[in-house]
Amino acid sequence: MQFGWWGKLLEVDLNQRKTDVKEISPEDMRTYSGGSGFAARILFMGLDEAVDPLSEKSPMLFMAGLLTGTPAPSASRSTVCARSPLTGIWDESNVGGYWGAELKSAGWDGILVRGVSESPVYLYVTGDGVEIRDASSLWGKDTFETEEAIRAQTDAKTKVASIGPAGEKKILISSIMFDGRLGRAAGRGGLGAVMGSKNLKAVAVRGHQRVPVHDLAALKRLLKTEIPVIREKAAGMTKLGTAGGVQAVEAWGDLPIKNWRLGSWEEGAIKTTGQTWLPKTLASHHTCYGCPIRCSKLIRLDTGPYAGIYGHFPEYETLAGFGANCLNDNYEVIMAANDLCNRYGLDTISASAGVAFAMELYEKGIISTSDTDGLEVLWGNADSILTLTRQIAEGKGFGKILGEGTRNAALKIGKNTIEYSIQVKGLEFAFHDPRAFTSMAANYATENRGACHLGALTYFLGRGIKVPDLGYTEPPDVLSNEGKGKIAYDMQNYMSIFNPMGLCKFLFLASVGPTQIAGWVRAVTGWDVSGDELMEMGQRLFSLKRMYNVRLGISRKDDILPPRLMDHARPSGKSQGSLPHLGKMLDEYYKLRGWSEEGIPRPETLETLGLAWTKDALPIVI
Repeated sequence: MQFGWWGKLLEVDLNQRKTDVKEISPEDMRTYSGGSGFAARILFMGLDEAVDPLSEKSPMLFMAGLLTGTPAPSASRSTVCARSPLTGIWDESNVGGYWGAELKSAGWDGILVRGVSESPVYLYVTGDGVEIRDASSLWGKDTFETEEAIRAQTDAKTKVASIGPAGEKKILISSIMFDGRLGRAAGRGGLGAVMGSKNLKAVAVRGHQRVPVHDLAALKRLLKTEIPVIREKAAGMTKLGTAGGVQAVEAWGDLPIKNWRLGSWEEGAIKTTGQTWLPKTLASHHTCYGCPIRCSKLIRLDTGPYAGIYGHFPEYETLAGFGANCLNDNYEVIMAANDLCNRYGLDTISASAGVAFAMELYEKGIISTSDTDGLEVLWGNADSILTLTRQIAEGKGFGKILGEGTRNAALKIGKNTIEYSIQVKGLEFAFHDPRAFTSMAANYATENRGACHLGALTYFLGRGIKVPDLGYTEPPDVLSNEGKGKIAYDMQNYMSIFNPMGLCKFLFLASVGPTQIAGWVRAVTGWDVSGDELMEMGQRLFSLKRMYNVRLGISRKDDILPPRLMDHARPSGKSQGSLPHLGKMLDEYYKLRGWSEEGIPRPETLETLGLAWTKDALPIVI
């Protein structure tokens, strides 16, 4: 008997309207774990480089983590994986809430979706299997309406992952939204468009089983002492969530301002941080399944031009994107933009980056009102922000080109506008500056899905978070270029544990390390596993995803930063004058990974990591 997982993958063929159950072997689960780990193995084995990400031949996976649905702290997470239609390479998006735990409660570790339905459908997954149900009446509805309708058709406790109109229109920056108004997003890389291309409106799950735990008494003994520590160390997140970080990020010289061009925005940060507006708008505190931190909040606006908004609060990334990066200090406008994105199903990072990109083009005279149907795209202007966001979601006006991502938009517009597209490998930057925390330069440049901060979160080390297991007990010099390749390497391997385990990375804020996680894994699964083994697994999975990208032509040439963040220093603030020395970092980083100077994993490295089966994807000369 398996503990913590079921060994069952539900396969759905939308073309044939057939389903099957695939076994996940104990060897595969031990080697790759759940979440994006096992998904990477499946997608690598089935990758056809010639197939478009939006083709019916392009599969997608919804995977729960190994510990998801168990009493382990924050074990709520699930991951959606596919080839990204935005970047053309590996994509994964990890999400909390309740959907992943419900999937495990239904007796499944994951769902593999293939093909395209002739008409709109949604999947209703239970312990008995899956029903492919007609979704014609749901097509065109927003994600809040969709969840309510599916619950009315199934069960009041059904958990729903759905796309809005943006995903239906295959907008390349569209997201998948989970849990309705609670607004948990698999946001990055255009996975909503992948669902839309399959005519798949939603995946709804309802379970009635407990996930089996090997030694529940041992797990409870661990948690009795560990959960109070987690709560104490993460108390700031409990009170304000990520929204409380805007002022601190600005003080570190880390906040993106005016499409990453300015250095300071102190007054604007005060106006847009959660400390200012959350007491006025808070409707209720919420948590993801099994999480002691409780960082989620629902807000309500009852007055003003945007009265009627009721849903998940804007997280830090949304506040920074629609706030500082667009020079907008009106938090109600940010809430309205956030509400649009959640309802339509849009990535708030890429959408707000697209708006800031358009504002710079307008400022420089590259576009005019003749390109924007009369809209003056002005910095900080509410109408500009909300009109463009809606246009992106609907694929209309100037928003249509912005919905393709800023790299694609810049390549179509020309006129050197690629200089104003702040992205890596086609994915817009998350809103932490590698000039403020130089270790983030190596993180952003090498991340498998593009400019993703979550792959390493190295800026938290600079802000004093400790990881004793890895030897990080004192903050590194955040502006130095020394040893930053190693920090990125260590932290990527460490962060690569959380996703396949189904754990929230905010546990990092409580200094939860691999040794502690290994204790939970032993109690849940009965496996004799150590923290070092988990770190090796993290290294294995990161390199497996790199090999997926190598098959698609990714190498050192793609491990770069946009010129604005590598060559142009911030003019003021704490990180004024700082620039990352990326070449030096990459040399150090590749050596630690056992990759060639061109960023290609060496055959002997793949052998050591148990990935020899991927070697056929290597170039002839490495």
